[in-house]
Amino acid sequence: MKIRLMTTEDYNEVYKLWTNTNGMGMRSLDDSFEGIAKFIKRNPKTNYVAYNENKIIGVILCGHDGRRGYIYHTAVNPDYRKSGIGKALVEAVVNALRKEEINKVALVAFASNDLGNEFWRALGFEKRDDLVYRNLSINENNI
Repeated sequence: MKIRLMTTEDYNEVYKLWTNTNGMGMRSLDDSFEGIAKFIKRNPKTNYVAYNENKIIGVILCGHDGRRGYIYHTAVNPDYRKSGIGKALVEAVVNALRKEEINKVALVAFASNDLGNEFWRALGFEKRDDLVYRNLSINENNI
């Protein structure tokens, strides 16, 4: 298994992995080829894929705003789980963020995603009970 930066050429294989991963939330606008290409262009050094024999078996997206890093869409093919791939992807992101002088990283996981939440807990990501997460879908609302 090797890890490398994700490119737009990886999109089809990565999208297939995402859509076959339980607990993954996908949005047609943000997770389209165009949406992911825009994200990679804005964050060229913080998105990674894990691959084995030219097959993508894991992925992690991460971006930052110059202050905080944000992890999105982390997935490992079920046939390769429990072998350190997810942890290696997170380590790659954390190291990339350190190089960009980002000191904190956050993520959102669905409360019902027990497997994902246990993974993040085991890596030391703390659950925050003092925050209320809010969002507004800009292109789907008229404000």
